[in-house]
Amino acid sequence: MALLRKSIKETVWDYLVLFLGTIIYCIAWESFLIPNDIASGGLTGACTIIQIATGGAIPVSTSFFVLNTLLLLIAFLVLGKGFGIRSVFCILLSSLIFKVMPSFEWLKCVEGQFLYLGNKFVVALIGGLLESVGVGIILSRDGSTGGSDIVAMMLNKFWPISPGKFYLFSDLFIIATILLVPGRTFQDMVFGYVAMITFSFMVDFVLLGRKSTAQVLIFSEKYTEIADYIINVLDRGVTAINCIGWYTQKDRKVLLIIIRKYQIHDMTKVIKQIDPNAFMSVAPASSVFGEGFEEIKTGMSDLKNVVPGVKQGESRG
Repeated sequence: MALLRKSIKETVWDYLVLFLGTIIYCIAWESFLIPNDIASGGLTGACTIIQIATGGAIPVSTSFFVLNTLLLLIAFLVLGKGFGIRSVFCILLSSLIFKVMPSFEWLKCVEGQFLYLGNKFVVALIGGLLESVGVGIILSRDGSTGGSDIVAMMLNKFWPISPGKFYLFSDLFIIATILLVPGRTFQDMVFGYVAMITFSFMVDFVLLGRKSTAQVLIFSEKYTEIADYIINVLDRGVTAINCIGWYTQKDRKVLLIIIRKYQIHDMTKVIKQIDPNAFMSVAPASSVFGEGFEEIKTGMSDLKNVVPGVKQGESRG
């Protein structure tokens, strides 16, 4: 019963976070980008271009919903029902907000309204930043606003591709299509790229913030107490390495730990309490694969082509 309550609580929390991320994402578009005819990229950017090209006859809410429905059918097959359900929630909520929000003029960053900035370059920056925050929050809960988000997550399931890099390259083409719309200029494309670059660089920071890792080396005479704390409290593995202190010529133990960066503060505080004379070296670890961190992704389904003599499902150990 306790496990059921915990599961319900976690599910409700996940959807509340998805709701918040979707709201921020839609504000980025409907308050800043769309009112200023800035197509930042992705499917929403493509839908913005369609709205501009049709003079508003096909609004973003309509094309966004229709195109995402098609992509979701593919996502159900590749990423499973869990992803699909959360994405349906975000897409339906986004479609609803895109439908309702344009009627609230005071929420738009246009002349005469409270949010008006008067500088389109700044508008593009703010729009891209808010979009990255919204998408980053959504992706952190295995959801998606659809479009290129779905494609990025499908690729990331099999290859360790950065979501930000995928958006960067795919959006180059989408934003450039604004030049095909009569009356649009090179400047319109540049503003789209400003928003896109801001988004691409920031989304990884938002998405991977709590996943950032560090490699820590700890030198202490009380390594046993420190190692026990790291394993039992922080739930991280510890490797004790034999070494020799060259100054003292004595055998020592050095602890090697791979840890999330947000755990470093708690670990440092406890280490100082256990051994004020402890020496600690911290270095960023850009890619950590294995249990407790990221899954190893190669994009290769047949291990027989990688390790001769080893069949799928077998181990050389």
